[in-house]
Amino acid sequence: MNEVSPIVAASSEAFDVQRVREDFPALHQDVHGKPLVYLDSAATTLKPQSVIDAVDEVYARDCANIHRAVHLLSQRATARFEEAREKVRAFLNASKKTEIVFTRGTTEAINLVSHSWGRSSLREGDEVLVTELEHHSNIVPWQILCQQTGAKLVVVPMTDRGEVLREAFENKLSERTRLVAMAHVSNALGTVLPVSELIALAHERGALVLLDGAQAVSHVDVDVQALDCDFYAFSGHKLYGPTGIGVLYGKERLLDKMPPYQGGGDMIRSVTFEETIYNDLPYKFEAGTPHIAGAVGLGAAIDYFSSFDAELIHAHENAVLHYATEALKAVPGLRLIGTAPGKVAALSFLMESAHPHDIGTIVDAEGVAIRTGHHCAQPVMEHFGIAATARASLGMYNSRDDIDALVAALRKVRELFG
Repeated sequence: MNEVSPIVAASSEAFDVQRVREDFPALHQDVHGKPLVYLDSAATTLKPQSVIDAVDEVYARDCANIHRAVHLLSQRATARFEEAREKVRAFLNASKKTEIVFTRGTTEAINLVSHSWGRSSLREGDEVLVTELEHHSNIVPWQILCQQTGAKLVVVPMTDRGEVLREAFENKLSERTRLVAMAHVSNALGTVLPVSELIALAHERGALVLLDGAQAVSHVDVDVQALDCDFYAFSGHKLYGPTGIGVLYGKERLLDKMPPYQGGGDMIRSVTFEETIYNDLPYKFEAGTPHIAGAVGLGAAIDYFSSFDAELIHAHENAVLHYATEALKAVPGLRLIGTAPGKVAALSFLMESAHPHDIGTIVDAEGVAIRTGHHCAQPVMEHFGIAATARASLGMYNSRDDIDALVAALRKVRELFG
């Protein structure tokens, strides 16, 4: 099996993955009588004990609603909720807390922009630009919006390696482009898009840019001010945090002009039957009781992730990905799907004679958890003329041993399917 370069290997060795694994209780179990090998972090990451404890403590000690009471439990819950918002702001390097809106996840964050900014801004003949790499959550909301407004959805094609090239992107931009909505990192292929360059091109044409950061936040550095994106969406459960909590970052000048996405409690300053005055940012977009424990858990996840040197995490993951790429290439009859340079964290593949679902079932019997299917990215599958792939995806807790276990399980598939 080919080794990684000495520089990458040295960086990876500086990251103590065995110590990290001790922090994740889900890894300390057997599956079908074998130690769990978890290679499905693109779907959801496992949770460190500190995140589990933080969520437990909210319900055990600070179980109260926020922003609405003077009693101590509510004051503590409110403080922890707003502390989590500040942690998100710092993590993304947003300029203000008012630019951080809590949502249920990336999907709701994108829908918020579609419903609020889109319905109030798009007109017939306007264009929304997406790429062929997108997750369904960054396609369907814009299709609905275009149907409702008469705008047009324009698609930037990808290459057969799974790249989005500057020339193709620039060719699809026009004076009618009002919004570019694109993934920072592809969930199906692991492609890292050249977003800084593409954002600059879009802004030159006067278009806003929304980045789907669900797959990016744990694998690449994210600085929304340096990127100069107008909106950034991500999910807590892709960053070692709880499910059901996510974030929309938006530039304050844009959020301030956007109408509320939902109506209800906490998003108002006053209500009469004649008129409602909306609350200030970001509360204007946070109707009803939020996922308080989820927000606190996300804050704890950011604390945990930030306790490590991000460069070491990324170097470690990239070293494991390189090792995995070479290992899978050596499996007879295996075909990698998506081979863009500089990709991160995910390997999609097919095997001769074996359907991806059969691959997933067989390797699961060996204790190895991978994802199979279209990965909510059917246009990606269509590009390659396939219905589905098997996908192994990495987190900070994965090691070369996990890859060796995957390869051994894939050899079982070969034995059964030839």
